[in-house]
Amino acid sequence: MEFRGHPHGVVTEHALLLQGIDKRFGDVQALSGASLAVRRGTLHAVLGENGAGKTTLMRIAFGLLRADAGTVFIDGTRVALASSRDAMARGLGMVHQHFTLVPAMSVVENVALGGRGMLHLSQVTARVQELAERTGLAVDPLARVDTLGVGAQQRVEIVKALYGEARVLIMDEPTAVLTPREAEDLFAWLRRYVADGGTVVLVTHKLQEALAIADDITVLRRGACVCAAPASSLDLSALVQAMTGDAPHAEQALRTPRDAGQPPACVAQLSEVGVRDARGVWRLRDVTLACAAGEIVGIAGVEGSGVHELLRVLAGRLVPSTGRVSLPDVVGFVPEDRLHDALIGEFTLTENVALRGAGARRGRVPWPALAQQTAGVLARHDVRAPSAAVAAGTLSGGNQQKFVVGRELDDRPPLIVAENPVRGLDIRATEHVVRELVAAAAAGSAVALYSADVDELLPVVDRMVVAFGGRVRAVPVDRAAVARALVGAE
Repeated sequence: MEFRGHPHGVVTEHALLLQGIDKRFGDVQALSGASLAVRRGTLHAVLGENGAGKTTLMRIAFGLLRADAGTVFIDGTRVALASSRDAMARGLGMVHQHFTLVPAMSVVENVALGGRGMLHLSQVTARVQELAERTGLAVDPLARVDTLGVGAQQRVEIVKALYGEARVLIMDEPTAVLTPREAEDLFAWLRRYVADGGTVVLVTHKLQEALAIADDITVLRRGACVCAAPASSLDLSALVQAMTGDAPHAEQALRTPRDAGQPPACVAQLSEVGVRDARGVWRLRDVTLACAAGEIVGIAGVEGSGVHELLRVLAGRLVPSTGRVSLPDVVGFVPEDRLHDALIGEFTLTENVALRGAGARRGRVPWPALAQQTAGVLARHDVRAPSAAVAAGTLSGGNQQKFVVGRELDDRPPLIVAENPVRGLDIRATEHVVRELVAAAAAGSAVALYSADVDELLPVVDRMVVAFGGRVRAVPVDRAAVARALVGAE
């Protein structure tokens, strides 16, 4: 990766420096004297629980928000960023946790957005292809974004940021929707990017990830910096304590084997199901799968394997082209992309609760009862929101995810389909969601659980199935067996 120097002519140890940053949203103090010092040519991880202020701090660094107090320096120069364009002009790029792509446009058109002068799509296409090859983040420049899965859209966001020749790359939870192999490839490229003179700020909730790849780590808690140190001087226990303020506790087994007595009742059944997309391509072929009451079925599959179509058929969101489907009347569904498939950001939390089951509701909407139900969801699932009357879009990404999970699991539906349900969650929230899924199964729900990270599945599932090439087969609950099945090996 070639860099063109620093246009403002100032040499400093820090590529990005934020000092004493305050930010308030209404009654919520999101940041209180927060600081971040990112050394040039390093990978700097920013950690913190959901709502700790990580994304708010990054949005201030990128010019998307203005701080109430504090200073921002880029390459040693104090700046007052009026917009993200100002930040990009100074060599910053940002990959957002919530995608900023235009679904109806192609990949190359999305990358070209915001540029100036004559648009030459052939040149942009060639550049996108070159970046994709260099990073290993395969993208089809001519594909419409709304035809891509979440993992592919994440890759487009990264390529879009790199297209602007960013020297400082801010990445907000970039691996949340990537498979372990995709994450490994991304990290290998990031290390090369840093070795060539780039700087990376990595916002992540994965502590082991930060310890493995970062040079330096900053931890935020309740809007303030509580730890800033070289990664080599920290360990997992120190990070957990810094993030939560609590001493780390020993892990406990989450799942106990099912009683081998009376066979459980079948809750959902797919028989010889096939799904053909709008272009005539078969995404699923001859899939037969049953989910029984009280069990957790782990589902794995890489992008394009048919796994997302499988989950939507199970959730009743996609009608198959062939085969037979038997589902319960009520299905809890936690989709991968919460803002696209689960929430309306402009609606209040109560209105978003009302969306569930809206198609079957008749007569007047019972708003007082729904408000009370929403308040219960917030309390039971530790969703940090001022009230049920705030817009869903004002919550942090992690709290949005906890809200969706809480809404879908709150009435213990017979079938729960969960697609990357701990995406973007911190260690404590992840543990809470996993325990909720285990409790739902213990109470008799059938749970179909997909995760891009196989290691999230193995401790809690009763059995595993893997999608590959549009077909689905059962495999042992064993990491090596799952890994072979993910690439089509017997």
